[in-house]
Amino acid sequence: MAPRERFFVCHPSFYGVEYVINPWMEGNVGSVDAALALRQWDEFVSQLSARAGVELMEPAAGLPDMAFTANAGLVDGNRFIASRFRFMERHPEVRHFTDWFRKHGYRIVELPTQSSFEGEGDALFQPGQPLLWAGYGVRTALQAHRYLSDVLDVDVLPLRLIDPRFYHLDTCFCPLPDGRLIYYADAFDADSRALIASHFAADRRHVVDATEALSFACNAVVTGGSFLTNFAGDGLRARLATWGYETVTCPVGEFLRAGGATKCLALRLDHDHGTPARRTTESRFFECVVEVRGHLLDSGVLNRILDFSEEQGGSVEVENFQPGFRHDQDSWAQLRVVAPSSDHLDAIRKRLIELGASVASDEADAHTEAVVRRGVAPEGFYATTIFPTDVRVGGRWVRAGGQRMDATLVVDDATEVHCRLLRDLQPKDRVVCGGGGVRVHPPSTSDGGADPFGFMSASVSSERRVEVAVSRVAEEMRAIRARGGKIVVVAGPVLIHTGGGPHLASLIRAGYVDALLGGNGLAVHDIEHAMFGTSLGIDLERGIPAPGGHQHHLRALNRIRACGGIREAVRKDVLRGGIMYECVTHDIPFALAGSIRDDGPLPETLMDLTEAQHDYAAIIEGADMILMVASMLHSIGVGNMTPAGVRLICVDISPAVVTKLADRGSLESAGIVTDVGLFLNLLDRSLTERREDPTWRRAVHQ
Repeated sequence: MAPRERFFVCHPSFYGVEYVINPWMEGNVGSVDAALALRQWDEFVSQLSARAGVELMEPAAGLPDMAFTANAGLVDGNRFIASRFRFMERHPEVRHFTDWFRKHGYRIVELPTQSSFEGEGDALFQPGQPLLWAGYGVRTALQAHRYLSDVLDVDVLPLRLIDPRFYHLDTCFCPLPDGRLIYYADAFDADSRALIASHFAADRRHVVDATEALSFACNAVVTGGSFLTNFAGDGLRARLATWGYETVTCPVGEFLRAGGATKCLALRLDHDHGTPARRTTESRFFECVVEVRGHLLDSGVLNRILDFSEEQGGSVEVENFQPGFRHDQDSWAQLRVVAPSSDHLDAIRKRLIELGASVASDEADAHTEAVVRRGVAPEGFYATTIFPTDVRVGGRWVRAGGQRMDATLVVDDATEVHCRLLRDLQPKDRVVCGGGGVRVHPPSTSDGGADPFGFMSASVSSERRVEVAVSRVAEEMRAIRARGGKIVVVAGPVLIHTGGGPHLASLIRAGYVDALLGGNGLAVHDIEHAMFGTSLGIDLERGIPAPGGHQHHLRALNRIRACGGIREAVRKDVLRGGIMYECVTHDIPFALAGSIRDDGPLPETLMDLTEAQHDYAAIIEGADMILMVASMLHSIGVGNMTPAGVRLICVDISPAVVTKLADRGSLESAGIVTDVGLFLNLLDRSLTERREDPTWRRAVHQ
């Protein structure tokens, strides 16, 4: 006769809901009926005792969750691996549980990590197999399971929990003997569901429905052919009967108020996990050490690192932290990142590098691979951000040239590094792959001074607020002009429709615009307005359609084409005013990128997309400020090819456009949500009415 299985329980003398550390406790503080809870516990332990051996521990006052002994730790043979609870409310339990196991002859094992580990709640042996299922993502950290794989002579397979209601693995996952499983699929991420499916054939796993899951049907004790659970629906009962199990319902509703049921109330003391086979745990945990320096706390960088790692299915342990003690001192942190696959780790590592972290092992040169096919990068190439980037080449750090977003890093002659677009890659180019040997330098938000554009961190809605924003932009533009800097304007045709054309023309005359970027529509409607006083046939003075006005843009376009282009039209006195006239008259470079919807187009419009992108990139080179008004397409395009350090001011009536620009991650990006005609009117007045010398005109590109 096989020996009886043994379980460890704790009397619920002091049980209650006295704090909130999981969603089930919300609204239940002080609501437990202690007498009813005791009767439910007695009935469950009675049913368990009839089928298995039970070891009892007396509780300690002031520790209401000690009744949930499954969280005390993990037992493997004569070893007790103590928990390290995430929430401080449960920390004192560890001493009491450890003392009990030590007195009963167990060897106490503490994992060498500060990361949380919550015992059998997140560590479930597969009966009869050398396999441990390891839950993480809510309570237990992946690092703990990484160390657990070194302690146990079994494979440790991580499963990521994504629903905070199922905060422990045992709330939604119940492995059975003979390679079977009861579980709730929606509690896990897609990768974990796939891992489960790869280990259990469809006829050997049963998925409970939401009603059963929320009644903790999976939080069951399995012993002696019995399945002891708080609740089981007809489907689950039928499947268990087919598999030869007796379903024993032990209602423990008072314990559900704290987020636990039958399995939470009993820790298994003996496990039959079969004969250890060749372990494969080394393929289940991937890790690297990264370092990050800067204003880590007030800038929020450290929080973003931790949050992103968890979002990508990994976890981070802070191994060393040295805070800065003054506002002008950097903090430094060393972090160990653990992920369940190499792909997860690569994704996390690349993002952390973008946030300014460096891989601790990156004192080795960056790994490069040769381009085989023109315009195609090697798989796993490093994609750039807008921030200054260094690459370790030949034992030294080299700053990449031509910094821009969404490019590759090409190492030339082992001495120089350049950002290069995918389409420009040539065979034999050496492209940086992976994140090793790459450092990114995002700007700090805590330099001891105020961010000049902090006022634009939120949408501007009232006219008074717009005037404040305009005055700040005007102040910055004066400073850029005074030091001989460069201001580029990106504009769309809505600028003309809203009456902003004359004001932009005035700014060009006043020397506040050094280059103009737009599309065919901007130029056509500006020229239409200059020739006919209309925009899309609307008389802008009176706001009504002009007779035959719907033809004006075509007639204007036709006249320019007849002249051979905008510059020729100005020279021949056909075009006598407007934005394009001022650009030609004052030798302001411009680039017009075409699209499939363009009429004509104008002779200067670049209909080759690659050529247009090249000209745009050349024009914005060396810019100090780029003012983007009423053009989502061209503004986002320019934003993606602009390196960090350039002021980007986006003005649009649509908050979505402003948000899209801000999403690029630049601290220099600022948005103003308002009518662009109003904005340019106020900006023109602010800049041109205050000039000390009205006849002053600085030479452009001297």
